[in-house]
Amino acid sequence: MTRHIRHAAFFCALLLIALLVNAARIQVFEAPSYDDNIANRRTTIARYGQPRGDILVDGAPVTGSRDTGEHLRYERTYTNGPMYAPVTGFASQVYGTTLLEHTEDGVLAGTNPLLTPFPLWNGVAVRDRNPGGNVVTTLRKAAQEAAYEGLAGRKGAVAAIEPSTGRILALVSAPSYDPSVLSGNRSAVARSWSTLNRDADKPMLNRAVRKTYPPGSTFKVMTAAAALDSGVVEDLDDRTDSPEPYTLPGTRTSLTNESKGCRNAPLRKAFEWSCNTVFAKLGVKVGVDRMAATAGAFGFNDPNLKIPYSVAESTFDTKVDKAQLALSSIGQYNTRATPLQMAMVAAAVANGGQVRSPYLVERTTRAGGSTVSTAGSRPMRQAMRPSTAVLLKQLMVDVVREGTGTNAWIPGATVGGKTGTAQHGLGNSGTPYAWFVSWAQGDTDLEPKVAVAVVVEDADADRGDISGGGDAAPIARAVMEAVLKSPSPDDS
Repeated sequence: MTRHIRHAAFFCALLLIALLVNAARIQVFEAPSYDDNIANRRTTIARYGQPRGDILVDGAPVTGSRDTGEHLRYERTYTNGPMYAPVTGFASQVYGTTLLEHTEDGVLAGTNPLLTPFPLWNGVAVRDRNPGGNVVTTLRKAAQEAAYEGLAGRKGAVAAIEPSTGRILALVSAPSYDPSVLSGNRSAVARSWSTLNRDADKPMLNRAVRKTYPPGSTFKVMTAAAALDSGVVEDLDDRTDSPEPYTLPGTRTSLTNESKGCRNAPLRKAFEWSCNTVFAKLGVKVGVDRMAATAGAFGFNDPNLKIPYSVAESTFDTKVDKAQLALSSIGQYNTRATPLQMAMVAAAVANGGQVRSPYLVERTTRAGGSTVSTAGSRPMRQAMRPSTAVLLKQLMVDVVREGTGTNAWIPGATVGGKTGTAQHGLGNSGTPYAWFVSWAQGDTDLEPKVAVAVVVEDADADRGDISGGGDAAPIARAVMEAVLKSPSPDDS
């Protein structure tokens, strides 16, 4: 009898050991698969069981958390949601996260191990969440407001950068939407999602960084840089061999100008009055390899740009014939750019030819305010020779003083700009996009403080009256004034 009892006890011990081994297997080795299982509600409940950290602009939160008292307790709120939507994105209990809410989710949700002073112990002992941390942006509230108000009632985008650092000072897309309508898990959220996705104006599309446009004549900044760097043009006031009209190489197609007096115009006048014929021929003379290299140095054809969320690739076609190269050199054919990319172009001119990688997050902090991470120094590349940048600054200043960009002039500041009117649609039948790229330096400043790119898709004017100078330049001026008048965080 005793032998049978021993056998039964031994068998029970084996079963107990098997249960313990299986429990360890599930809890240690297979835990991630259970955490990610759609049927596991514990992770979701924990995720929304505490307030989410905030996204800050000029030290003030533009996000918040509301206690609903429900199973998924806290839902996201937004202050001036439509104005900041191209930056924050949304955090939805149903549809997930986008933009900064997505890329900085670990900090905001409290899951980033750097938020605890003992990250290894926190990860091994328990799976508790730390209080959500905060994300401090580079945005300047005054610039963001000026850009948003400038685009009111229009479709388009604005991007503003600090040339010397790459800090993004404003990022606006219009029309926009309120991310708070996607918070929570009520039936109204699904209806809002459906309405936003059906809207023909695509309010959830971030036009500042996720849509590319033909840049039109604003691309002539890069064509001029390539011509000067390559020695094709040595003196801004030398006459160019530029017929009017200009017959595209190998075709019978004639290229004309909107302005008069472009025949053989020197680069200074051609830039000031945006002569298509001069720049098309210059692009052909520079050659596709040098044009592509210059565009690449400014940031074109880079699919890996992140700010920290991804930016659509701006493109300059490297496989073109001479006729296509002529059109590409005036921002047509397959040339396309985001507003952020064109702000980088203006910033490079303002910064002595150097391009700083743009960024949107200055630092992340714990709930108590201590720093978790900082942006650090940003990569830099030389887009053109410093001497070429000096000449381009002169050209851009001339555009604002007496050319097509006079609407961007600011008293007490030096402003440089370039207008653009980009044709698009079948047979160029669409309403042209109005572009303006610019930079500004206050008379008491040691260096340019802001570079801006504005694109207006549907300007309120007759087709023949639409121009970057008339529709986009006043918006750029308002943004530049806002930056010049507001103190820099470095000065406070």
